Amino acid sequence: MKHVHAGKVRDLYDDDGTLLLVASDRVSVYDVVLPTPIPDKGALLTQLSNWWFDYFTDIPNHVVSATEVPAEFGRRAIRVKPLKMVQVECIARGYLVGSGWSEYQRIGSVSGIALPPGLREGDRLPEPIFTPTTKASEGHDEAITFADVVNQEGNEVARRLREVTLDIYTRGAAHAAGRGVIVADTKVEFGWDGAELTLADEVLTSDSSRFWPADEWEPGRAQRSFDKQFVRDWATSTGWDKEPPGPAIPADIVEATRQKYLEAYELITGNKWDTAS
Repeated sequence: MKHVHAGKVRDLYDDDGTLLLVASDRVSVYDVVLPTPIPDKGALLTQLSNWWFDYFTDIPNHVVSATEVPAEFGRRAIRVKPLKMVQVECIARGYLVGSGWSEYQRIGSVSGIALPPGLREGDRLPEPIFTPTTKASEGHDEAITFADVVNQEGNEVARRLREVTLDIYTRGAAHAAGRGVIVADTKVEFGWDGAELTLADEVLTSDSSRFWPADEWEPGRAQRSFDKQFVRDWATSTGWDKEPPGPAIPADIVEATRQKYLEAYELITGNKWDTAS
């Protein structure tokens, strides 16, 4: 196998015509990889993605096999089709939080979409919105508008990206709600398999989404989360300037983060995580 790409979290290997997508235990916050891994994180992300890929049976995805992978990678790898990736991070938001909340506070809109006045941090939006960003190979992704996506990809492709992103979010959030989890927002990526727009990378994981316990949701404050927001908040509390290098994560924060990834997997899938597998 040939190692062809190292992302913030995932590594990509060329294996005789297909690709192996391997999720590491690295954790990235504010587009910076922190020096301390989170045990089982890669496997939990991969298996949660696999569960969602099976859930969205009507949306083409890049998975060739979730089981035909080298034993050394265990549950952290999937075999996928090579795609020509769309250079847009496709984000759907159902709640006002994170960079969306910051932008709303400044100008009353998010990615060019005007929102009602008087919304609070964590409020549910009147309807989910599409808030894309650039897909930066280095540094930070930057917010863009739907018009920017049209200029880059053309009107038909931009509309399709928005449609499928919002569909994934809406259906995924409805399932998660039935399991006691709010999906506040999520990021998905797409590529081209010939002429077919294809879901790639990961889907509705604790790295790509904000998950909140539904019974604790209270707008007007930060929410408890089942995702890497916990480690984001810790990193921010250290006074770190969000530029490389990131701070080392202490053992108690590592274990608490691992438990949040595990809890999200078990709540959403209904499956018990077996650490011995």
